[in-house]
Parts: sequence; C-alpha cells; structure tokens
Amino acid sequence: MRKKLEDIKNRIKKAACVCGRDPETIRLVAVSKTMPADRVREAIEAGAAILGENYIQEAREKINTLLSYPVSWHFIGRLQTNKAKYAVKLFDLIHTVGTLKLAHELNKQAKKINKVQNILIQVNVGMEISKSGVYAKDAQSLIKDISCFENLSVKGLMTMPPFFNNPEKVRPYFSALCNLRDQIKKESMPNVSMNELSMGMTGDFEVAIEEGATLVRIGTAIFGKRN
Repeated sequence: MRKKLEDIKNRIKKAACVCGRDPETIRLVAVSKTMPADRVREAIEAGAAILGENYIQEAREKINTLLSYPVSWHFIGRLQTNKAKYAVKLFDLIHTVGTLKLAHELNKQAKKINKVQNILIQVNVGMEISKSGVYAKDAQSLIKDISCFENLSVKGLMTMPPFFNNPEKVRPYFSALCNLRDQIKKESMPNVSMNELSMGMTGDFEVAIEEGATLVRIGTAIFGKRN
C-alpha cells in the first residue's frame, strides 16, 4: 500500500508541475469507504492524512477505532438530513451539501456542539437525474442563502461529473466547476471562502488537477477494487 500511495502522490506532483501549480495546494483524500479499519490503519501508516467516507455508521466505527491517529476525516457520500447530527460530530469537512434543507440541519446541529462546520457545495455539473447536488445555475443563490448560517463555513465546491472512459471528456465539467467557483468568489459573501475544489477520482484526477482541483478523491488506486 505504501508504494501505491507514493505512486499517486508522485502523479499528483507531476500533474501539478505540468500546469504550473504548486503540488502543496493539492491534497489527496484516500477514499476508505467499505474498507475495514485494519486496511485504513495500513493506509494511514503508509502516509494517508485525509480519509473519505460515504456512510455514517461505518465511518463512526472506524473513526472510533482509529482515534489515536492524527488524521482528518471527510464525508463524501450522500448525506441524509437525519444523519446531520452525527456528521457534524465526526467530520472536518462535508463535501456533499446540495440543498438548503440539509444546510439548515447541519447548521442547527453544529450550533448545538458549538462548532463551525466546514462544508463544500455539491454541484451536479452534468445535470444527471441519478446524482445529488445543486444545478450550476442555482448554486450561487443556494450559497447566498447558506452564507447567513453562522455555524457553517462554505469552503468551496465539489462535483461528480458524468462517467467517461476518456478523462479528456470529463475536462469541460471540471473547467465549468472552476469557472463557477471563480464567479462565486467575486461576490465576497460572509462565511464563504471558495478556496477548495473537490473533483477528480482514480480515472481522471490528473485532468482535474490541470483544471484546478485542490482535493482529489482516490480509492481504487490505493485500496484496490471494492467488492
């Protein structure tokens, strides 16, 4: 696993250098969903500093088991409103906020524990019915509403574009997210910093980096294929 992690980190560095970016501005989220705590521990000991989880119950067990490790936990799955109270206790960054209803609940639950919860707004750039997230045309309005919540801090945008075998076909979606981020940044809203772009996975993260990704979510290339 150490070799796999090093390979990915080297590819991240190379992709950054190709487009003139500082590799330090890009962080690797090791997607540990469905992986047992022992495998996740192995990844952490091999150098993974940020872990991405999709399911609250599964994540809670792993986080409790691995409490002694100084790592950051990110939530990258579809979050149900009734799980918001657990999410704010467990995660440093929630990537998948796409509705005002969810934001409202996260704000309420974060307030109860005296926390300002960092979030990303999930944008459905491909306008796919099967995927969560706000449509690009509605993103700015949603963020404006969320900016009023004192216990939420919007750090940027996240997307899961349509799947293509060719990474170049995904490039326009990454580019569109970056442009949207830049537009929203100009509005200088309170509690909104817009520095993060969470995009790119095992098959297309190099293209995502070329288009401005600051967080790349990689599972298969680190942990191998899931059952």
